[in-house]
Amino acid sequence: MLPTILDLASVRNAYKAGLSPLDLMEEIIERCKASDDPAVFITLTSPEALRQAARDLLAKAPEPNSLPLWGIPFAVKDNIDVAGLPTTAACPAFAYHPEVDATVIARLRAAGAIVIGKTNLDQFATGLNGTRSPHGAPRSVFDRAYVSGGSSSGSAVAVAAGLASFSLGTDTAGSGRVPAAFNNLVGIKPTPGLVPNVGVVPACRSVDVVTVFAATVGDGIAIRRIMEGYDGRDPFSREATPAALPSARPRVGVLESTEREFYGNGQVEALYDAAIDRARSLGAEIVPFDYAPFRQAAELLYSGPWVAERLAAVKDFLATNAGDFDPTVRTIIEGARGYDAVAAFEGKYRLEALRQKTKAEWQKVDFLMLPTSPTTYTVEEMQADPIVRNSHFGRYTNFANLLDCAAIAVPAGFDAKGHLPAGVMFVGPAFTDDALAPFADAMHRTLGDGMGKDRTATLPEASRVEPVPDDMLPIVVVGAHLTDMPLNHELTRVGGYKLKTCRTDNSYRLFALPDTVPPKPGLVREPHFSGAGVEVEVWALPAEAFARFVQKIPAPLGVGKIMLDDGDCITGFLCEAHAVVGARDITEFGGWRHFVLSHSSAI
Repeated sequence: MLPTILDLASVRNAYKAGLSPLDLMEEIIERCKASDDPAVFITLTSPEALRQAARDLLAKAPEPNSLPLWGIPFAVKDNIDVAGLPTTAACPAFAYHPEVDATVIARLRAAGAIVIGKTNLDQFATGLNGTRSPHGAPRSVFDRAYVSGGSSSGSAVAVAAGLASFSLGTDTAGSGRVPAAFNNLVGIKPTPGLVPNVGVVPACRSVDVVTVFAATVGDGIAIRRIMEGYDGRDPFSREATPAALPSARPRVGVLESTEREFYGNGQVEALYDAAIDRARSLGAEIVPFDYAPFRQAAELLYSGPWVAERLAAVKDFLATNAGDFDPTVRTIIEGARGYDAVAAFEGKYRLEALRQKTKAEWQKVDFLMLPTSPTTYTVEEMQADPIVRNSHFGRYTNFANLLDCAAIAVPAGFDAKGHLPAGVMFVGPAFTDDALAPFADAMHRTLGDGMGKDRTATLPEASRVEPVPDDMLPIVVVGAHLTDMPLNHELTRVGGYKLKTCRTDNSYRLFALPDTVPPKPGLVREPHFSGAGVEVEVWALPAEAFARFVQKIPAPLGVGKIMLDDGDCITGFLCEAHAVVGARDITEFGGWRHFVLSHSSAI
C-alpha cells in the first residue's frame, strides 16, 4: 500500500518490497484520473507511454533501486522541454514539439526517473499566483477557493496531491518557493547558474533558475544534485564553488519590525514568529537585519528594466500573436516598451549599489530566514486585483536571483484553524545550496505537519540531512574501514564519525583483492555497467586527519569521487583497474560486509 505522498524513501521501500515500476505507473494513472483538480496538468504522458517507460527501465536496469531515481515519477513545468510532449508555456498558440530533452530532463531520465506529464503555470512563467493560464487555475490542496501559488502552480499541486514524487518548476521571482509554501512542500531554488537552463523557455534569461518541489529537503537536494553541473550551451551556466556555513551556532537573520509587512495577515506573521522560536531552539543565534536594500533590489525585477527581459524572450511571438496572451501577462510584458538601453544600464548601476549595501548585512548573519509569502488570497480576490496582490507574494522572494542567492523554502505550519499553510525560506549567498540544507531540514522536522496534503505523514529518516562541521570532511569507505571491520579504528581514533550507510550508484563493481592484509575489496567504476550498487558508509573526518589518512592509503587503492544512489558525489576509496584483473568479482553480494559474512573462509 503506497502512502498518499510519494516521497523518495516510500517509493524505494515499496520497490524493495516487490512493487514494480509498472505497478506504480498504474497507480499514477489512476490517481491522475481521480484528481479533483483538472487544471494541474496541461499534457499528461499517455498511459501506454508510462507503461513503456517502466518496461524500458526494467530492461535497462532490472534490479530495484539500481539507479539513483529508479522508477521515480516526476512532473515537469510546461516551460521545460520533454521530448515526446509539447512545450506550451501555457499558451496554446506558442506550442512546439521538442525533439530532445532539456538538459535537466535528460539527467533525471538517465538516473531512472519517469516523466508523468507537463504541468500548468502562469503563462510564460509571469506571475506568482497560478491564475494566469487558459487551462484554468490549479488550487491549493487544502482549500480550492485559494490560489496554489505560481508560476509553477501545477508542479506544486502535483507533488502535494500525491500524483508525483517530485516536480520541476522554474523561479525568476519566487515561482519555485511560493507554491511550496501554499501547499506544505519544500522548494529548492539553486544558485543561478548551478543548474543549466538549456531547453527551458526563458522568462528573464539572466536570472531564471530550474527548481525542485519535493516532500523533504533531503529529497529535493538529492534531485538538485543530479540536475546540476556545467553546460556550455547555457551562457549563464557556472561551475559550482560550494560555500560553507557554520553548523554549530549559525547566525540567522530575521526581519526587523520596521521591515515587516504581512498585508494584514496576522496568522502568517504568527507562524513566522513561531519559526524564529524554533530556529532559536535549534541553537541558532537570531540576528535582526536591515531588509531595506534587499527589498529595494527586489523592486527592480518588476518595477525596473528587468521586465524588458520578459519581452526579449517572446518579442517575435508577441508581435504576431498579441491576442493569444493572458491579458495580465500581456500588460506586464508590454510594459517593457517603456525602458530603453539607458534605463537598462541605470538599473544595473542601481542593483550593484544595492548589492554593496547588502554586503554589510551579510557580515551580520550567515543566512536569512524570511517568510516565503507574507499572505495568500482566494482565486476570486487575486483575479479582482491581479497585479497588486501578486506583488504581495513576491515581497520576500524577488531579490534572491538578482542578488545571486541560494534558497530553500520549507513549511512553517498552519493557521490557528489548521486551515491554510505558510512557509519560511532560508536564503544564503551564492553556492550555499548544500550548506543551507541541514538547518532547513531540521526546521522542517521540528514542525510535525506532515508532507503536502497528508498532514499526518512522518518525515522519513532516510531523507534526513546531516550537517558536516566546517572542520570535518566526508569520505566514502568500502571495505576494511566499515563499522566493526578490522580497520574501522583508523577512523574512530582520530575523531571520525559515521554520517550514513548508503549505496553507490549502479555503475560500480566490487572485487575481492588477493593477498591483502587485512582482506580488502577494490571498488571500480564501469560507466556502462548496470548493477544494483554497492553498500558503503560515509564518514566524517577532521580535515588534518583526512589528509593524513588519504596519504597513507596503499596502492592499488586510492581516492576519487564516488557517485552515490542518492545523488551525492563524495571522495572515497577506489581501486586501480589493473589490480582487479583476475580478481574475484563479488558485486553480486551487494557489499563487502555481506561477502565477508558469507564467504569469510574464501577471501
